[in-house]
Amino acid sequence: MIKYTEPNNIAQIFSNEKSILYNIPKYQREYTWGQKEWGLLFNDVIENDKGYFLGSIICVDDSVSAWSDAILEVIDGQQRLTSISILLIALYNKLNKKKSQLDEDGLTDLNNIKRELVVKRNGKNISRLKPQVQNNNRDDYFSLLCENDLLLDHEKKNNASNRRIYRAYYYFSNLIDKYIEEVQKDDSNLNEIDILFELVNKFNSAILVSIQVETHKDAYMLFESLNNRGVPLSAIDLIKNLLISVSDDDGKSDDAYSKWKKILSYLGEDYSVQERFFRQFYNAYRDELNEPYKAEGKVKYALGYLATKSTILDIYEKLIKTDYEKFLNRVEKEARNYSILINNASEDGIIEELAQPLFNLDKIQGAPSYILLLYLLSKKAELNLNNKIIANIINYLTKFFVRRNITDYPNTRNLTKIFMDLVALIKDKKGTEIYDLIINNLKANSSSDEIFEAKLKGSIYLDNPDATRFLLCYYEDKFKTNEIYTNLWSRDSSNKYVWTIEHIFPEGENIPVEWVNMIANGNKAMAVEYLNNYAHTLGNLTITGYNQNLSNLSFEKKKNRVNKDGNYIGYRNGLKLNEDIVSKDSWHIEDIKERTNKLVDFFMKEFEL
Repeated sequence: MIKYTEPNNIAQIFSNEKSILYNIPKYQREYTWGQKEWGLLFNDVIENDKGYFLGSIICVDDSVSAWSDAILEVIDGQQRLTSISILLIALYNKLNKKKSQLDEDGLTDLNNIKRELVVKRNGKNISRLKPQVQNNNRDDYFSLLCENDLLLDHEKKNNASNRRIYRAYYYFSNLIDKYIEEVQKDDSNLNEIDILFELVNKFNSAILVSIQVETHKDAYMLFESLNNRGVPLSAIDLIKNLLISVSDDDGKSDDAYSKWKKILSYLGEDYSVQERFFRQFYNAYRDELNEPYKAEGKVKYALGYLATKSTILDIYEKLIKTDYEKFLNRVEKEARNYSILINNASEDGIIEELAQPLFNLDKIQGAPSYILLLYLLSKKAELNLNNKIIANIINYLTKFFVRRNITDYPNTRNLTKIFMDLVALIKDKKGTEIYDLIINNLKANSSSDEIFEAKLKGSIYLDNPDATRFLLCYYEDKFKTNEIYTNLWSRDSSNKYVWTIEHIFPEGENIPVEWVNMIANGNKAMAVEYLNNYAHTLGNLTITGYNQNLSNLSFEKKKNRVNKDGNYIGYRNGLKLNEDIVSKDSWHIEDIKERTNKLVDFFMKEFEL
């Protein structure tokens, strides 16, 4: 039975007027969010209007009162709740360092952040959130609070800085610093304290639907119901409905609907791709689309400065109401070109020069650059471009995104602006001039070789498993032949990758005895230290189609594992990536370091800008 459900902003969820504690039970999976999710959380809130919807949390409440000294057991939403709390700690830390510069109102606001994170009971502070205990999540979170003078007597555990709680904290701190730098670049009169408090207000205004139920059975049934019920109307549905409504006034709704279906056939069934296209189409052609709306005294971009999740409906409502037929014809043409980007092929079949470059760009998650590529494909003749030049641009974009995703620079939030600026810069250029301009611009917006190399040598899998997978698959594909080729990107019937990343020295916190003996001469403490420092580096990673069958096996068994038909499924599976592994009789830290250096050297050459 549902006791309470209401959309609340973060300030209300963590209200200092309510002594609600959030406990994440030990049976919940550990904290697994990484850079990708942290970046999305931060950028989604920053880029959209106040009151941005973050999702829901489901809690079991068996207390007498839902609002007085309640302890809520978080059944769903713990990743989001934990991440938001860590972000608030990072903001508190930066403001607390400037405490002496705060006026009375500022000190009150600072204390309010503190009370979002800790609750005072019996004269001492206790954490409002109690994270899940696996992998030292709770200990690390409490020690983070302690470091920021929010709790007492919680010592920092060994290697805490290498685990996710602290990595999230450092990541958010870095994002905040970069954001302040960007804002002050645009307006040097803004001071850091004001920007920090504005950030606090933005995140505190974000909405979470809080659902409280009485029993775990209620929570399970609700969770199933929410996941199985129909999909709500999306922005794309609302654009379509408006289009049909407006065209119906002319008696042309059937024609409009037919053309709309054609547009969606180019974009595919994935809503996120459809929505991304409509954002990127506007952002690529913003100047051109706003031209008819320019008038004396009017703003430069009457339709909207930028197409985001929160502005897309307003923009397309104006376009449709102005001239829906012109809108449909233009969007159909652009959707046809966009289909080349997302399908690596046109209506007429594969475009040989572009197929592999587009495939690689997709796998390294280079979709933000589709703003630029859509413009290049649509204006190909006008810009005096051919497929060879476009392929070279795409290959360079892949290099750019490898480095961006490994180093996390430039910030995800800035990518749209980078590619919109490029569109503006190339309008008066032709042919190879365009290539040169794009290359120089991307190079200027990339991390240095030193930073890239340092990231490649670090715990790369922890920071970005998707980019790590791309690197390993890319390495293998570089050595493929027509006779020897394995599709490492294939998926099974559940849409999961058949070939997955395998840690040679197992990544789990319970290190098998055989591995403690091999890697650390029986010294368990040293084995744990090695685990934290080397397990997630490139030299300890490979690709296997049978990860679940290897996991914690000894090195010898992993190497020589065969299936029931006698075929090798371990490291002797024939992959080039495993050649230097199968030549070893044992696996030690020096082997990991040596292989890491070898792979890093390879990738530094491949992705040189």
